[in-house]
Amino acid sequence: MAGDTSDKAAIVVGAGGELGRATAQRLVAAGYTVVGVDRSEAGLKELPDGIRSEVGDATDPAVAKNLIDKIAAEVGAPDALVNTLGTYHLGAALDATPEDLRLMVDVNAGPALWLTQAIAPYMRDRGTGAIVHVAARPGLAPTAGMATYSVSKAALVHLTRVLDVELRPLGIRVNAVAPAILDTAKNRPWLTPELLAHAVAPEAVAEVIAFLVSDAAAPISGAVVPTYGA
Repeated sequence: MAGDTSDKAAIVVGAGGELGRATAQRLVAAGYTVVGVDRSEAGLKELPDGIRSEVGDATDPAVAKNLIDKIAAEVGAPDALVNTLGTYHLGAALDATPEDLRLMVDVNAGPALWLTQAIAPYMRDRGTGAIVHVAARPGLAPTAGMATYSVSKAALVHLTRVLDVELRPLGIRVNAVAPAILDTAKNRPWLTPELLAHAVAPEAVAEVIAFLVSDAAAPISGAVVPTYGA
């Protein structure tokens, strides 16, 4: 990764999951001081020694702000935010309920806005910062059978682009990655051998995220990078 990152701090939200954990580890290897955030204390315990952790549910705007403020007070103004939060729901559009849609939007799109609102003032004051959200292929390409999930990820894709337009003049870059199928312990039991053959390891997506927050990606903002695999 280009540039000296020895005095830089990064926050990884969703660090209790496999993609968040892989991202946190990759950023530590790149020299960042990393703080992992998740609502699951058990998930955070899987993080290696040397990675700070904070328990909190970033789907709540007030909690998201308190988390960012607390971390900034302890480790300094964050240089990077990576938001890997997400949940999944199968179901056709004609079967969708208000509860389905609300949950998908609250988890897949809401935290991206609340976390960005909380961290932007710190980055604005420094005139620099990088934010990466995790979208998904169905948010870019319509897919049958996952209506509310697709809509929530499409909202996240568009939010990423709106944030880019609004925050780029402040020196803050906002990008996203869009995996298709991740090869995780949680997903593996549900994947056919054919799907598993095309699944992407969390570590591979974490590499792309690490690039996007690095100085080497300075010209890139407002991008939604497909990480679909072969």
